[in-house]
Amino acid sequence: MAAITTIEDLEAIYGATNDASTVKELPGLNAEYRAYVEASPFCALATVGPEGMDCSPRGDAGQVVRITDPRTLMMPDRRGNNRVDSLRNIVRDPRVALMFMVPGSNTVMRVNGRAEVRTDADLLESFRMEGKLPRSVIVVTIDVAYFQCARALMRAEVWNPERFVDPRSLPSAGQMLAAASAGEVGGEAYDREWPARAAASMW
Repeated sequence: MAAITTIEDLEAIYGATNDASTVKELPGLNAEYRAYVEASPFCALATVGPEGMDCSPRGDAGQVVRITDPRTLMMPDRRGNNRVDSLRNIVRDPRVALMFMVPGSNTVMRVNGRAEVRTDADLLESFRMEGKLPRSVIVVTIDVAYFQCARALMRAEVWNPERFVDPRSLPSAGQMLAAASAGEVGGEAYDREWPARAAASMW
């Protein structure tokens, strides 16, 4: 196995970056980029901290983020598992990366920037959903935004129903928890109770 250890060796294999790969980088959202972000109900949020890196799925009803200006995004922190890995990282290292996906589109939008975690009462109130407030809002200042080549999603056929995997063919959350905890947590009871618990704690 040959490991690439220098940028020079890497560039010798891949060559120079073409104009289409670099001219698309912008310091904020233009009208075209904004259209993709506004249409996205889901993104992956990557953060980094002293313990390492984290990548967290983020989704919301309608838009996953609110665009307040071409360089500012706001993302409510909805109910989850309370690990708050992303938030722990952001309060110690503001660097973030987001990848937005739009159901049915093979183009993804990427944003790199810096974030802070805010708890302003009026800001939390503005994200009220079904009577529930988020406990915090992640505010992202964009450093660079650009769209990603569609080949990856095209190869994976992400939106092709014929390629969808039957969830019943995969281990359930209860089974995975039981395996990870030697049976102390999870199991059939967890799976049985999960739908009602999720419905009651969505927001």
